[in-house]
Amino acid sequence: MEGQARIAIATPSANAWSETFIAAHLKRLQNVQCVLVDGVLPDRVLDGPVLLARSGNARAMDHLRARLRGTDVQGLLRARIAHQLRERKVDVLLAEYGTCAHALIEPCAKAGVPLVAHFHGFDAHKESAIKETGSYQRLFREAAALVVVSHAMEEQLIALGAPREKVVLNRYGVDVEQFATGVPEQAPAHFVAVGRFVDKKAPHLVIGAFERLLARVPSAVLTMVGQGPLWESCVQRVRASGLEQRIHLVGVKRPEEVAELMRGARAFVQHSVRALSGDSEGTPLAVLEAMATGIPVVATRHTGIGDVVVHGETGLLCDEFDLARMAEHMEQMATDAAAAGRLGRAARAYAEAHLRVEHSVGRLQALLERVART
Repeated sequence: MEGQARIAIATPSANAWSETFIAAHLKRLQNVQCVLVDGVLPDRVLDGPVLLARSGNARAMDHLRARLRGTDVQGLLRARIAHQLRERKVDVLLAEYGTCAHALIEPCAKAGVPLVAHFHGFDAHKESAIKETGSYQRLFREAAALVVVSHAMEEQLIALGAPREKVVLNRYGVDVEQFATGVPEQAPAHFVAVGRFVDKKAPHLVIGAFERLLARVPSAVLTMVGQGPLWESCVQRVRASGLEQRIHLVGVKRPEEVAELMRGARAFVQHSVRALSGDSEGTPLAVLEAMATGIPVVATRHTGIGDVVVHGETGLLCDEFDLARMAEHMEQMATDAAAAGRLGRAARAYAEAHLRVEHSVGRLQALLERVART
């Protein structure tokens, strides 16, 4: 498109469309000329060529070419990425995740393309990721901008040494119009949790809080959507407690099935925590989707959750690991239908005003345009 910056996007994901926030960038950013995928240092152009052979004679030839150039196959790949950026006349590259951005510093420098790093969660907080990138010191110097999704992530990067003037806060958004509004005051005492079964989302702590709730509200039901390393241990805990009729671990569901569950729920619940590895959330998409659905959020004051959920207005928040308080908040939602309805309506209004994906992507587009012109 004439007059617009020619954008490249890089993402480590083999299926970039599976991550909602990245899918929104791929779908909604304008004038995207190139999408690099598969690996922290991506080795394939989406709907295009493979940039580094993965097996057989072609892989052996790439090793030979690398030696003849006095480099290794990673150096060869970096050169080929730079060639793609030059050939496609890219004006700016958006790298999804700080780790991916760190790996792309050299290709962008070779191609003369400014680099924008978009941090999402683990990349800003997980100790191993920070260590492997040298605390991102080179990225902080070389990147044109560093996009974060929460105030906590902003302060984390600045604490690591990022120049404050390079850090840009741009929260995620959701397609508000795709979410039909629920009526939580008319729903039974049904709580829904959605997310990967990993340490930072602490599904076992959600179960622990819900078990406390059952002592006071025995009719309550919890449906947990998702999969992950902690799933089987959670299943075992539910079975051992004899709570299969009250706690339903249903695995992965299609987006429309998740939306239907949320519409029929009294509240959404999530007990995000900082994992021992340092891994932390950005701003969980499921929290935003619940707000767009018009149901209250019962969660922890964890990173970006507190940026969007206002305690007592759009949901109820407790400190990390405070299961007693989370159980109290769930009891409040289970026994006070009018309060659940009031919080849910306020959550929907907040989402309509502040959490629209078109606004989030529009701000990102403007940033990329500005960087490309600099």
